[in-house]
Amino acid sequence: MHDDANHTDKTIPTNLRLLLLVEELARVGVPITPTAVNEVLGLPKPTIHRLFHTLEQEGFLQRDIDGRSYAPGVRLRRLASSILSTSRIRMVRQTVLNALAEDVGETCNIAIPERHAMVYLDRVETKWPLRIQLPVGTEVPFHCTASGKMYLSSLKPRLFAKYLNIVTLNPHTNHTYTEPAVLAAEIETIRDNGYATDNEEFLDGMVAVAVPLFDAQKRLMSTLSVHAPTQRITLDDLKAHLPRLQAAATELSELVLS
Repeated sequence: MHDDANHTDKTIPTNLRLLLLVEELARVGVPITPTAVNEVLGLPKPTIHRLFHTLEQEGFLQRDIDGRSYAPGVRLRRLASSILSTSRIRMVRQTVLNALAEDVGETCNIAIPERHAMVYLDRVETKWPLRIQLPVGTEVPFHCTASGKMYLSSLKPRLFAKYLNIVTLNPHTNHTYTEPAVLAAEIETIRDNGYATDNEEFLDGMVAVAVPLFDAQKRLMSTLSVHAPTQRITLDDLKAHLPRLQAAATELSELVLS
């Protein structure tokens, strides 16, 4: 759809316009203006603005900080999360996670970025009695978790700089990065390595490793991570499982795209 910019109002059925608008927003992956979307859809100007207004009023879109662009709103993000949790996808996803947890021997998680935190979408617990309880639906910070820092590394430099300018890097442990310059250096390392770690930065006594799950445009859509108590495993030992973690991430990405 997005490869053809010669659509007119007559060629797009009324009941498809909102869906195609949302599809274009998702394809671009950054806040976008009605004018930019309409370069693809080719609807009358009053129509495209009316559609954006409706989606904003109903909570599917929200205005970006510039006041002109729009990004997915709460209802659209929840819709995307619900689609990822449909029974067929979730069944196969659980199979991949179970196999990974069995091989690694520790708890494995899938997390998705929300506006202010990473949210656990799915997890498989370790069989060890000593475990760290972070159930599905738990929100964890961006700046001090493996999954959150993995997400931050996927942001364009301009957006990451904006994040650093407005966020308060609250300390959760003595190991949390609370200086913007130090966190920026850590994020640059993550970009180079392709994976992120949490060395007791979120919780004392917990280490974690995360890798990205990509969408069709090779953008980060979620993260796959494994975490464990330091009483049982070191961060270096956990990092030894990276090849297995990356293989599972590829399987999970292909599952969503198939």
